[in-house]
Amino acid sequence: MSQQLSFDLPMRTALGRDDFFVSPSNALAVSLIDTPESWTNNKLVLVGPEGSGKTHIAHVWAAQSGATIVPALELNEDMVPSLLRSPVTVEDADQIAGNRDLETTLFHLHNLAQAEGQPLLITARKPPQRWAISLPDLASRLQALQIAQIEAPDDTLLTVLLMKLFADRQLNPAPDVIPFLAKRIERSFTAAQSIVSALDKASLEQGRPLTRAFASATLDKALAGHT
Repeated sequence: MSQQLSFDLPMRTALGRDDFFVSPSNALAVSLIDTPESWTNNKLVLVGPEGSGKTHIAHVWAAQSGATIVPALELNEDMVPSLLRSPVTVEDADQIAGNRDLETTLFHLHNLAQAEGQPLLITARKPPQRWAISLPDLASRLQALQIAQIEAPDDTLLTVLLMKLFADRQLNPAPDVIPFLAKRIERSFTAAQSIVSALDKASLEQGRPLTRAFASATLDKALAGHT
């Protein structure tokens, strides 16, 4: 049978507070986001692996605080004064390591935020001590910041994460699919994202419903491709 044409529907990622599930693996981070007055010097670094909910938490905080969100790779000196008219979130800041211009801009943003008393939230996959920052003054400031770490997902969070990923893609798996996947996949945010993406693609191409048998076959194929 020939493969069906697949059409990638736009994902509708839910980023509201009510869409975020709190579990032991992220409870500390959520608690700190809810109490910015507890941040040391009005600054916090939110650290977690890809897909762990850093962007979601950043959007929750932005909605609560009126913060502006800017990707670290899009920073430039000209935008610093206007950014600091409100609280600021810099996303994926570890990606600027080794880029002298971006490091210098983040250094100035950090210092001006301190001078003006504006809260600054920074997100990254790794703690600042592991960023290989080339600008010594920036490295020392970042390493002194308070850190909120998002840990690997526990059983409950992994299940809820799978539910959210399917919902974001407007997919309706059979009731036994998510419990099955939660027991079979690696306990990581990346693994959950990968299998939901693979199931979405395979279901569209083959015109098959998302049953447990189909999920099992797709997962076995995905695992075989990584061996």
